Amino acid sequence: MTKNANTAATAEHGTTVFIPLNKLKKHPKNARKTPHSEASIEAKAASIAAKGILQNLVVEPETNAEGGPTGCYLVSIGEGRRLAQMLRVKRKQIKKTEPIRCVIDTANDVAEISLDENVTREDLHPADQFERFRELAEDRGWGAEEIAARFGVTAHVVKQRMRLGAVSPKLLQIYRDGDLTLDQLMAFAITDDHARQEHVYENLSYNRDPSIIRRDLTKMNVPATDRCAVFVGAQAYTEAGGTIIRDLFTEDRGGFFEDPALLDRLAVEKLEGIAAEVQQAEGWKWSAAYLDFPHAHGLRRVYPHPVQLSEADAVAYDAAQDELEHLNAEWEDADVDLPAEVDTRLAELEAEIERIDAKRRAYDPDDIARAGVFVVVAHDGDVRIERGFIRAEDEATEPEAETAENGETVLDGVRVNANGEILHNDGEDGEGDDLPEAEPEEDAGDAGKPLSDALIRDLTAHRTLGLRLALGEQPDMALIAVVHTLAVQTYYRGGSTAHCLEISPTSNYLAAHADGIEDTATTKMLVDRHGGWAADMPRDVADLWEFVAGLDHASLMALLAHCASLTVNAVKLAWETTKRCAHETANKLATAVTLDMTAHWTPTVRSYFGRITKAHILAAVREALGDEAAERVFRRASLTP
Repeated sequence: MTKNANTAATAEHGTTVFIPLNKLKKHPKNARKTPHSEASIEAKAASIAAKGILQNLVVEPETNAEGGPTGCYLVSIGEGRRLAQMLRVKRKQIKKTEPIRCVIDTANDVAEISLDENVTREDLHPADQFERFRELAEDRGWGAEEIAARFGVTAHVVKQRMRLGAVSPKLLQIYRDGDLTLDQLMAFAITDDHARQEHVYENLSYNRDPSIIRRDLTKMNVPATDRCAVFVGAQAYTEAGGTIIRDLFTEDRGGFFEDPALLDRLAVEKLEGIAAEVQQAEGWKWSAAYLDFPHAHGLRRVYPHPVQLSEADAVAYDAAQDELEHLNAEWEDADVDLPAEVDTRLAELEAEIERIDAKRRAYDPDDIARAGVFVVVAHDGDVRIERGFIRAEDEATEPEAETAENGETVLDGVRVNANGEILHNDGEDGEGDDLPEAEPEEDAGDAGKPLSDALIRDLTAHRTLGLRLALGEQPDMALIAVVHTLAVQTYYRGGSTAHCLEISPTSNYLAAHADGIEDTATTKMLVDRHGGWAADMPRDVADLWEFVAGLDHASLMALLAHCASLTVNAVKLAWETTKRCAHETANKLATAVTLDMTAHWTPTVRSYFGRITKAHILAAVREALGDEAAERVFRRASLTP
């Protein structure tokens, strides 16, 4: 039997009555001393607004000191619902006199029934909750925003629960049975492919860390942070029909591109367009687009060389420099932010200086006419353009040999007889080659006969001995000779025949040992440094000695350091058993140069953690952060040390 507020004061135990909200108060004997959370009250308010109060409040009449009724009622059960309605009053959704359906209880102990309500109930299993949220969306067509409004949670939470409800029913049951944790279930929810989820679950090892599950589920996909994904862009990929998998439970930094083939095709098409534009704009003979730089191309490379600025560019450069210096000096000590017009002007001047500076180096027009460019995806997702590669068929033709009347051949000023023997050098200076002149023989008829091979070998051996002694006594000149020898073989095609020191630098091809290493930021820095030196060097290897000898000491040492750095090899191979000392030396070198690998490499699940054991992970954490951090990792990942 239901009564209104006017008769509530005389209502008997068990009677249902409607009482104005402003007549309800929290019962001082309520078992809940810890207040309801704001999120809980928000959720109840949203639910009541959408569906009304589904469960009656239980109340008892309030009495004064004399035992008489005050007209108010104390809420024994349902304090959270009362607070939710008060929140709705505050938001002006209802009036403060809104009638609330209540049940009068004057027989039971308030503390006991308040405790009973919270102790004897059992929450819905999370898996059931996930499935019901998904069914609301599928059966009623409600979106995440509408469901969120009806349950007082955020749309993101609704999406998470719907995604969990879409996990394979087989895995949801395993979760209900307690053989999967919620974190592991979240990891499986990264994809909607039930067959793939079940396959990964069946092939899990002892290590069921969520990161391992995510790695195995997405190893056929491409992370949004991948250079090709960044290069193509999410919008272009989705517009072409691609799908991006999103992880709603972790920071996925853009998700995973599900179709690698489509992504590669879009990247190549974009590269080809850029390559065509560069070839047409700069006049190269050919251009080629690749996702990865073709390091095994086998082509000779030419570099730009210093050129004189035009008078107009030189004047413009000096003017821009002067104005930039003047503005910097004017605002150097200012305590306020730069005015927008000054900041804009500074940027314009810097761009102008950079534009003119770029003109200080240029490729030879003949090189452009026979060389080409590679256009590839850089390590950071930008486009990378490498210029100046000459194919074998486009190499310059060898100078034609002249034939003298006596059958001798003249090639580049060198006279050779019919047997291929060098007779003498017809260079402009009229001098012979570097060989010592033979002493005249008594028989004048033999004056034109070349020296014997044995004599030449004997004489040049003594000359070599003299050079060894002299060079060993002149460290500065020895440094020049060593740098020249290294630079010749590092930068010039066929350079091994253009030096006289038997020093042969070798450089291990690192891409054969680590996939993707050639497309890292560190490799780009090394390539840029290499190209900078190449651009400074003379085109003709015959002029390299003068170039090296003319360097100041700091530049000479910098070139030596660069050439030497290319020969470093600290790669460990399983089958090498005799290089222990070499690796120990590499460790000493790393210490000496204070190598900081965090600046060059970042461990990820794909590159490191997914390829080592749990013991290795814990040992690494313990070494870097201590025992306490390792213990936290152990507890979180449920790993056994």
